[in-house]
Amino acid sequence: MDQEFTAAVRQICDEKGIEPEDVYKTIAAAMASAFRKDLGKPGQKIEAKFDPKTGKTKIFQVLEVVSKVENEDREISLKDAKKHKKKAKKGDEIKIKKESPKNYGRIAAQTAKQVVIQKIRESERDVLYQEFKDRAGELLTGTVQQIEGKNIIINLGRANGILFPKEQIPSENYYIGQRLKVYIASVEESSKGPQIILSRVHPEMIRCLFELEVPEINSGAVEIKLIAREAGKRSKVAVTAHQEGVDPVGSCVGQRGTRIQAILAEIGEEKIDIILWDEDLEKFIENSLSPAKVKSIKLNKNNKIAVVMVAEDQLSLAIGKEGQNVRLASRLTGWEINVTKEVKVDKKKKKAEKKGKVTKEKKVEKGKKTEKATKGAAKKEVAKKEAKKTKTEKKIKKKTATKKKVATKRKKTTTKKDKK
Repeated sequence: MDQEFTAAVRQICDEKGIEPEDVYKTIAAAMASAFRKDLGKPGQKIEAKFDPKTGKTKIFQVLEVVSKVENEDREISLKDAKKHKKKAKKGDEIKIKKESPKNYGRIAAQTAKQVVIQKIRESERDVLYQEFKDRAGELLTGTVQQIEGKNIIINLGRANGILFPKEQIPSENYYIGQRLKVYIASVEESSKGPQIILSRVHPEMIRCLFELEVPEINSGAVEIKLIAREAGKRSKVAVTAHQEGVDPVGSCVGQRGTRIQAILAEIGEEKIDIILWDEDLEKFIENSLSPAKVKSIKLNKNNKIAVVMVAEDQLSLAIGKEGQNVRLASRLTGWEINVTKEVKVDKKKKKAEKKGKVTKEKKVEKGKKTEKATKGAAKKEVAKKEAKKTKTEKKIKKKTATKKKVATKRKKTTTKKDKK
Protein backbone atom coordinates (compact mmCIF):
# COMPACT_ATOMS: atom_id res chain seq x y z
CA MET A 1 0.00 0.00 0.00
CA ASP A 2 1.06 3.56 -0.62
CA GLN A 3 3.00 4.86 2.37
CA GLU A 4 1.26 8.23 2.21
CA PHE A 5 -2.12 6.51 2.46
CA THR A 6 -0.98 4.47 5.46
CA ALA A 7 0.38 7.60 7.15
CA ALA A 8 -2.91 9.42 6.50
CA VAL A 9 -4.89 6.58 8.11
CA ARG A 10 -2.62 6.60 11.14
CA GLN A 11 -2.95 10.35 11.48
CA ILE A 12 -6.74 10.14 11.38
CA CYS A 13 -6.68 7.39 14.01
CA ASP A 14 -4.41 9.41 16.29
CA GLU A 15 -6.42 12.61 15.97
CA LYS A 16 -9.86 11.08 16.31
CA GLY A 17 -8.94 8.32 18.75
CA ILE A 18 -10.45 5.59 16.59
CA GLU A 19 -9.13 2.18 15.57
CA PRO A 20 -7.55 1.61 12.08
CA GLU A 21 -10.06 -1.22 11.46
CA ASP A 22 -12.89 1.32 11.72
CA VAL A 23 -11.15 3.52 9.13
CA TYR A 24 -10.73 0.57 6.76
CA LYS A 25 -14.41 -0.35 7.14
CA THR A 26 -15.27 3.26 6.38
CA ILE A 27 -13.12 3.17 3.22
CA ALA A 28 -14.85 -0.05 2.11
CA ALA A 29 -18.29 1.52 2.64
CA ALA A 30 -17.19 4.58 0.65
CA MET A 31 -15.94 2.42 -2.26
CA ALA A 32 -19.27 0.54 -2.29
CA SER A 33 -21.18 3.84 -2.45
CA ALA A 34 -18.93 5.11 -5.24
CA PHE A 35 -19.41 1.89 -7.28
CA ARG A 36 -23.21 2.04 -6.88
CA LYS A 37 -23.17 5.71 -7.89
CA ASP A 38 -20.93 5.22 -10.94
CA LEU A 39 -21.59 1.71 -12.25
CA GLY A 40 -24.47 0.24 -10.30
CA LYS A 41 -28.15 0.94 -9.77
CA PRO A 42 -29.80 2.73 -6.81
CA GLY A 43 -31.69 -0.41 -5.78
CA GLN A 44 -28.64 -2.70 -5.68
CA LYS A 45 -27.03 -3.88 -2.46
CA ILE A 46 -23.29 -3.42 -2.90
CA GLU A 47 -20.61 -4.46 -0.43
CA ALA A 48 -16.88 -3.85 -0.60
CA LYS A 49 -13.88 -5.39 1.15
CA PHE A 50 -10.77 -3.30 1.54
CA ASP A 51 -7.40 -5.01 1.90
CA PRO A 52 -5.08 -2.68 3.91
CA LYS A 53 -1.99 -4.68 2.86
CA THR A 54 -2.46 -4.32 -0.90
CA GLY A 55 -4.67 -1.23 -0.88
CA LYS A 56 -7.11 -2.96 -3.28
CA THR A 57 -10.87 -3.16 -2.93
CA LYS A 58 -13.11 -6.09 -3.92
CA ILE A 59 -16.69 -5.24 -4.93
CA PHE A 60 -19.65 -7.63 -4.46
CA GLN A 61 -23.34 -7.46 -5.31
CA VAL A 62 -25.47 -9.10 -2.65
CA LEU A 63 -28.56 -11.01 -3.83
CA GLU A 64 -31.18 -12.92 -1.86
CA VAL A 65 -32.07 -16.45 -3.04
CA VAL A 66 -35.80 -16.74 -3.81
CA SER A 67 -38.04 -19.21 -5.69
CA LYS A 68 -39.44 -16.51 -7.97
CA VAL A 69 -37.48 -13.37 -8.86
CA GLU A 70 -39.45 -10.13 -8.65
CA ASN A 71 -36.58 -7.64 -8.24
CA GLU A 72 -33.50 -8.47 -10.29
CA ASP A 73 -31.42 -5.86 -8.44
CA ARG A 74 -31.91 -7.54 -5.06
CA GLU A 75 -32.97 -11.17 -5.78
CA ILE A 76 -31.67 -14.29 -7.58
CA SER A 77 -33.36 -17.58 -8.42
CA LEU A 78 -32.30 -20.78 -6.66
CA LYS A 79 -31.15 -22.28 -9.98
CA ASP A 80 -28.84 -19.35 -10.77
CA ALA A 81 -27.65 -19.17 -7.16
CA LYS A 82 -26.37 -22.75 -7.32
CA LYS A 83 -24.06 -21.74 -10.18
CA HIS A 84 -22.22 -19.52 -7.69
CA LYS A 85 -22.74 -21.68 -4.61
CA LYS A 86 -23.64 -25.36 -4.90
CA LYS A 87 -25.23 -25.62 -1.46
CA ALA A 88 -27.31 -22.49 -1.88
CA LYS A 89 -30.88 -22.61 -0.54
CA LYS A 90 -33.87 -20.34 -0.34
CA GLY A 91 -33.29 -17.36 1.99
CA ASP A 92 -29.48 -17.35 1.63
CA GLU A 93 -27.50 -14.34 0.45
CA ILE A 94 -25.23 -14.77 -2.54
CA LYS A 95 -22.32 -12.41 -3.12
CA ILE A 96 -21.41 -12.00 -6.79
CA LYS A 97 -18.05 -10.44 -7.45
CA LYS A 98 -18.01 -7.35 -9.65
CA GLU A 99 -15.05 -5.97 -11.52
CA SER A 100 -13.65 -3.00 -9.62
CA PRO A 101 -12.89 -0.01 -11.88
CA LYS A 102 -9.46 1.53 -11.89
CA ASN A 103 -10.85 5.06 -11.73
CA TYR A 104 -14.17 6.49 -10.55
CA GLY A 105 -16.00 9.52 -11.88
CA ARG A 106 -15.96 12.89 -10.13
CA ILE A 107 -19.42 12.44 -8.62
CA ALA A 108 -18.61 8.95 -7.37
CA ALA A 109 -15.36 10.21 -5.83
CA GLN A 110 -17.21 13.05 -4.11
CA THR A 111 -19.77 10.56 -2.77
CA ALA A 112 -16.97 8.37 -1.44
CA LYS A 113 -15.37 11.37 0.25
CA GLN A 114 -18.62 12.34 1.98
CA VAL A 115 -19.15 8.78 3.16
CA VAL A 116 -15.64 8.62 4.59
CA ILE A 117 -16.08 11.93 6.45
CA GLN A 118 -19.52 10.95 7.75
CA LYS A 119 -18.44 7.48 8.89
CA ILE A 120 -15.31 8.80 10.60
CA ARG A 121 -17.38 11.40 12.43
CA GLU A 122 -19.84 8.71 13.54
CA SER A 123 -16.96 6.54 14.75
CA GLU A 124 -15.44 9.50 16.57
CA ARG A 125 -18.76 10.33 18.29
CA ASP A 126 -19.21 6.72 19.33
CA VAL A 127 -15.64 6.51 20.69
CA LEU A 128 -16.10 9.75 22.66
CA TYR A 129 -19.41 8.59 24.09
CA GLN A 130 -17.92 5.25 25.14
CA GLU A 131 -15.01 7.11 26.73
CA PHE A 132 -17.08 9.63 28.72
CA LYS A 133 -20.28 7.69 29.54
CA ASP A 134 -18.60 5.99 32.50
CA ARG A 135 -16.81 9.15 33.67
CA ALA A 136 -19.86 10.83 35.19
CA GLY A 137 -18.91 11.81 38.72
CA GLU A 138 -15.31 12.69 37.87
CA LEU A 139 -13.57 16.02 38.35
CA LEU A 140 -11.71 17.33 35.29
CA THR A 141 -9.74 20.44 34.43
CA GLY A 142 -10.92 22.29 31.35
CA THR A 143 -10.50 25.60 29.54
CA VAL A 144 -13.27 28.05 28.70
CA GLN A 145 -13.45 27.83 24.91
CA GLN A 146 -16.59 29.72 24.09
CA ILE A 147 -19.32 31.75 25.79
CA GLU A 148 -22.76 31.41 24.17
CA GLY A 149 -25.11 33.72 26.01
CA LYS A 150 -25.18 32.33 29.55
CA ASN A 151 -23.89 28.91 28.50
CA ILE A 152 -20.17 28.21 28.87
CA ILE A 153 -18.43 25.75 26.52
CA ILE A 154 -15.51 24.03 28.26
CA ASN A 155 -12.75 22.29 26.30
CA LEU A 156 -11.90 19.01 28.05
CA GLY A 157 -9.24 17.94 25.56
CA ARG A 158 -10.83 15.45 23.18
CA ALA A 159 -14.36 16.69 23.78
CA ASN A 160 -16.26 19.78 24.83
CA GLY A 161 -18.60 20.02 27.79
CA ILE A 162 -21.33 22.55 28.50
CA LEU A 163 -21.80 24.50 31.72
CA PHE A 164 -25.43 25.65 31.94
CA PRO A 165 -26.36 28.74 34.05
CA LYS A 166 -27.92 26.64 36.84
CA GLU A 167 -24.63 24.71 37.15
CA GLN A 168 -22.54 27.88 37.50
CA ILE A 169 -21.54 29.48 40.81
CA PRO A 170 -23.53 32.78 40.90
CA SER A 171 -20.63 34.91 42.14
CA GLU A 172 -18.19 33.73 39.43
CA ASN A 173 -17.33 35.50 36.18
CA TYR A 174 -15.95 33.44 33.29
CA TYR A 175 -13.71 34.47 30.41
CA ILE A 176 -12.24 32.71 27.36
CA GLY A 177 -9.00 30.91 28.16
CA GLN A 178 -9.82 30.55 31.85
CA ARG A 179 -8.84 27.18 33.40
CA LEU A 180 -11.46 25.61 35.64
CA LYS A 181 -12.06 22.42 37.54
CA VAL A 182 -15.46 21.04 36.57
CA TYR A 183 -17.54 18.11 37.74
CA ILE A 184 -19.11 15.78 35.12
CA ALA A 185 -22.76 15.68 36.18
CA SER A 186 -24.00 13.48 33.31
CA VAL A 187 -23.20 12.29 29.77
CA GLU A 188 -26.01 12.04 27.22
CA GLU A 189 -25.89 10.59 23.71
CA SER A 190 -27.07 12.84 20.88
CA SER A 191 -26.90 13.01 17.09
CA LYS A 192 -24.02 15.49 17.33
CA GLY A 193 -22.01 13.34 19.69
CA PRO A 194 -21.98 12.97 23.47
CA GLN A 195 -23.41 15.92 25.37
CA ILE A 196 -21.30 16.30 28.50
CA ILE A 197 -23.14 18.23 31.21
CA LEU A 198 -20.70 19.94 33.58
CA SER A 199 -21.26 21.46 37.00
CA ARG A 200 -19.54 23.81 39.42
CA VAL A 201 -22.30 23.68 42.06
CA HIS A 202 -22.72 19.94 42.61
CA PRO A 203 -22.06 18.87 46.26
CA GLU A 204 -19.95 15.95 45.03
CA MET A 205 -17.49 18.44 43.52
CA ILE A 206 -16.46 19.26 47.11
CA ARG A 207 -15.83 15.55 47.76
CA CYS A 208 -13.64 15.29 44.63
CA LEU A 209 -11.61 18.34 45.65
CA PHE A 210 -10.98 16.86 49.10
CA GLU A 211 -9.94 13.55 47.51
CA LEU A 212 -7.36 15.45 45.43
CA GLU A 213 -5.91 17.40 48.36
CA VAL A 214 -6.24 14.96 51.29
CA PRO A 215 -4.23 11.68 50.95
CA GLU A 216 -5.95 10.24 54.05
CA ILE A 217 -9.27 10.20 52.17
CA ASN A 218 -7.80 8.26 49.24
CA SER A 219 -6.17 5.76 51.61
CA GLY A 220 -9.45 5.21 53.49
CA ALA A 221 -8.16 6.49 56.83
CA VAL A 222 -10.64 9.38 56.63
CA GLU A 223 -14.11 9.22 55.10
CA ILE A 224 -16.45 12.00 54.02
CA LYS A 225 -19.85 10.92 55.33
CA LEU A 226 -22.16 13.73 54.25
CA ILE A 227 -22.04 17.02 52.35
CA ALA A 228 -24.49 19.94 52.38
CA ARG A 229 -23.74 22.82 50.02
CA GLU A 230 -24.98 26.22 48.96
CA ALA A 231 -22.60 26.93 46.09
CA GLY A 232 -20.69 30.18 46.31
CA LYS A 233 -21.73 30.76 49.92
CA ARG A 234 -21.10 27.92 52.33
CA SER A 235 -20.69 24.14 52.63
CA LYS A 236 -20.71 21.73 55.54
CA VAL A 237 -18.70 18.49 55.29
CA ALA A 238 -19.10 15.70 57.89
CA VAL A 239 -15.99 13.52 58.24
CA THR A 240 -14.95 10.53 60.33
CA ALA A 241 -11.76 8.52 60.86
CA HIS A 242 -11.38 4.76 60.33
CA GLN A 243 -7.84 4.62 61.63
CA GLU A 244 -6.87 5.07 65.25
CA GLY A 245 -4.85 8.17 66.00
CA VAL A 246 -5.99 10.05 62.87
CA ASP A 247 -7.70 13.41 63.36
CA PRO A 248 -10.24 13.64 60.49
CA VAL A 249 -10.84 17.38 60.84
CA GLY A 250 -7.13 18.17 61.14
CA SER A 251 -6.34 15.98 58.12
CA CYS A 252 -8.79 17.92 55.96
CA VAL A 253 -7.58 21.32 57.16
CA GLY A 254 -3.89 20.48 56.78
CA GLN A 255 -0.89 22.09 58.39
CA ARG A 256 -1.62 25.80 58.82
CA GLY A 257 -4.72 25.29 56.68
CA THR A 258 -2.80 24.56 53.47
CA ARG A 259 -5.14 21.80 52.27
CA ILE A 260 -8.38 23.64 52.89
CA GLN A 261 -6.93 26.82 51.34
CA ALA A 262 -6.10 24.91 48.14
CA ILE A 263 -9.72 23.72 47.95
CA LEU A 264 -11.12 27.19 48.65
CA ALA A 265 -8.95 28.59 45.86
CA GLU A 266 -10.91 26.42 43.38
CA ILE A 267 -14.39 27.53 44.52
CA GLY A 268 -13.89 31.23 45.10
CA GLU A 269 -15.39 32.93 48.16
CA GLU A 270 -17.28 29.89 49.41
CA LYS A 271 -16.66 28.89 53.05
CA ILE A 272 -16.35 25.28 54.23
CA ASP A 273 -17.18 23.99 57.72
CA ILE A 274 -15.53 20.64 58.46
CA ILE A 275 -17.63 18.78 61.04
CA LEU A 276 -16.91 15.66 63.02
CA TRP A 277 -19.50 12.99 62.21
CA ASP A 278 -20.94 11.11 65.21
CA GLU A 279 -23.22 8.09 65.54
CA ASP A 280 -24.96 9.81 68.45
CA LEU A 281 -27.60 11.93 66.72
CA GLU A 282 -27.71 14.63 69.41
CA LYS A 283 -23.94 15.02 69.29
CA PHE A 284 -23.97 15.11 65.48
CA ILE A 285 -26.66 17.83 65.45
CA GLU A 286 -24.61 19.78 67.99
CA ASN A 287 -21.52 19.46 65.76
CA SER A 288 -23.47 20.41 62.64
CA LEU A 289 -24.40 23.79 64.14
CA SER A 290 -20.71 24.65 64.51
CA PRO A 291 -19.32 27.23 65.23
CA ALA A 292 -22.28 27.92 67.57
CA LYS A 293 -22.27 26.31 71.03
CA VAL A 294 -25.36 24.33 72.01
CA LYS A 295 -26.87 24.19 75.53
CA SER A 296 -29.44 21.41 75.09
CA ILE A 297 -31.27 19.39 72.41
CA LYS A 298 -34.74 17.83 72.47
CA LEU A 299 -35.63 15.31 69.74
CA ASN A 300 -39.07 14.53 68.34
CA LYS A 301 -38.32 11.22 66.60
CA ASN A 302 -41.82 10.82 65.15
CA ASN A 303 -41.61 14.06 63.15
CA LYS A 304 -37.78 14.21 62.95
CA ILE A 305 -37.70 17.64 64.58
CA ALA A 306 -34.87 18.77 66.86
CA VAL A 307 -35.38 21.73 69.21
CA VAL A 308 -31.96 23.20 70.00
CA MET A 309 -31.42 25.66 72.84
CA VAL A 310 -28.46 28.04 72.72
CA ALA A 311 -27.26 30.97 74.79
CA GLU A 312 -28.59 34.37 73.78
CA ASP A 313 -25.19 35.50 72.46
CA GLN A 314 -24.95 32.33 70.32
CA LEU A 315 -28.40 32.61 68.71
CA SER A 316 -27.38 34.66 65.64
CA LEU A 317 -24.32 32.44 65.14
CA ALA A 318 -26.42 29.25 65.27
CA ILE A 319 -28.98 30.58 62.79
CA GLY A 320 -26.41 32.19 60.49
CA LYS A 321 -26.84 34.87 57.85
CA GLU A 322 -30.35 34.56 56.40
CA GLY A 323 -30.72 31.24 58.26
CA GLN A 324 -27.88 29.66 56.30
CA ASN A 325 -26.13 27.84 59.17
CA VAL A 326 -29.22 26.12 60.55
CA ARG A 327 -30.49 25.37 57.02
CA LEU A 328 -27.27 23.59 56.03
CA ALA A 329 -27.23 21.74 59.37
CA SER A 330 -30.77 20.50 58.65
CA ARG A 331 -29.73 19.26 55.20
CA LEU A 332 -26.64 17.59 56.61
CA THR A 333 -28.44 15.73 59.42
CA GLY A 334 -31.75 15.13 57.65
CA TRP A 335 -33.63 16.61 60.63
CA GLU A 336 -35.64 19.82 60.91
CA ILE A 337 -33.76 21.97 63.42
CA ASN A 338 -35.51 24.72 65.40
CA VAL A 339 -33.15 27.01 67.32
CA THR A 340 -34.35 28.83 70.46
CA LYS A 341 -32.49 30.98 72.95
CA GLU A 342 -31.98 29.97 76.56
CA VAL A 343 -34.08 31.89 79.12
CA LYS A 344 -31.55 33.13 81.71
CA VAL A 345 -33.10 33.85 85.16
CA ASP A 346 -31.35 36.22 87.60
CA LYS A 347 -30.82 34.43 90.96
CA LYS A 348 -31.44 37.55 93.05
CA LYS A 349 -34.58 38.31 91.10
CA LYS A 350 -35.71 34.73 91.45
CA LYS A 351 -35.03 34.86 95.24
CA ALA A 352 -36.90 38.17 95.55
CA GLU A 353 -39.80 36.76 93.56
CA LYS A 354 -39.84 33.71 95.78
CA LYS A 355 -39.73 35.91 98.91
CA GLY A 356 -42.45 38.12 97.49
CA LYS A 357 -44.54 35.07 96.77
CA VAL A 358 -44.13 33.83 100.37
CA THR A 359 -44.96 37.29 101.74
CA LYS A 360 -48.02 37.46 99.54
CA GLU A 361 -49.12 34.03 100.71
CA LYS A 362 -48.65 35.10 104.37
CA LYS A 363 -50.66 38.26 103.74
CA VAL A 364 -53.41 36.23 102.13
CA GLU A 365 -53.39 33.80 105.06
CA LYS A 366 -53.44 36.65 107.57
CA GLY A 367 -56.22 38.28 105.64
CA LYS A 368 -58.17 35.05 105.72
CA LYS A 369 -57.65 34.79 109.51
CA THR A 370 -58.62 38.43 109.99
CA GLU A 371 -61.68 37.92 107.84
CA LYS A 372 -62.58 34.81 109.82
CA ALA A 373 -62.07 36.62 113.15
CA THR A 374 -64.14 39.55 111.91
CA LYS A 375 -66.93 37.24 110.83
CA GLY A 376 -66.76 35.50 114.27
CA ALA A 377 -66.93 38.82 116.12
CA ALA A 378 -69.81 39.95 113.95
CA LYS A 379 -71.68 36.73 114.69
CA LYS A 380 -71.09 37.21 118.46
CA GLU A 381 -72.31 40.79 118.26
CA VAL A 382 -75.40 39.72 116.40
CA ALA A 383 -76.00 36.95 118.95
CA LYS A 384 -75.50 39.44 121.80
CA LYS A 385 -77.96 41.87 120.25
CA GLU A 386 -80.44 39.06 119.69
CA ALA A 387 -80.08 37.94 123.32
CA LYS A 388 -80.54 41.57 124.54
CA LYS A 389 -83.55 41.99 122.31
CA THR A 390 -85.02 38.76 123.59
CA LYS A 391 -84.40 39.83 127.21
CA THR A 392 -86.01 43.24 126.56
CA GLU A 393 -89.01 41.56 124.96
CA LYS A 394 -89.36 39.25 127.95
CA LYS A 395 -89.25 42.26 130.35
CA ILE A 396 -91.89 44.06 128.30
CA LYS A 397 -94.09 40.97 128.27
CA LYS A 398 -93.63 40.54 132.02
CA LYS A 399 -94.44 44.21 132.68
CA THR A 400 -97.46 44.00 130.45
CA ALA A 401 -98.63 40.88 132.28
CA THR A 402 -98.15 42.62 135.64
CA LYS A 403 -100.17 45.63 134.47
CA LYS A 404 -102.94 43.34 133.32
CA LYS A 405 -103.01 41.60 136.73
CA VAL A 406 -103.15 44.95 138.58
CA ALA A 407 -105.92 46.17 136.32
CA THR A 408 -107.89 42.97 136.86
CA LYS A 409 -107.46 43.19 140.63
CA ARG A 410 -108.65 46.83 140.70
CA LYS A 411 -111.63 45.92 138.61
CA LYS A 412 -112.62 43.17 141.01
CA THR A 413 -112.24 45.54 144.02
CA THR A 414 -114.40 48.18 142.38
CA THR A 415 -117.12 45.60 141.64
CA LYS A 416 -117.25 44.47 145.26
CA LYS A 417 -117.62 48.05 146.49
CA ASP A 418 -120.46 48.67 144.09
CA LYS A 419 -122.29 45.58 145.38
CA LYS A 420 -122.13 46.77 148.98
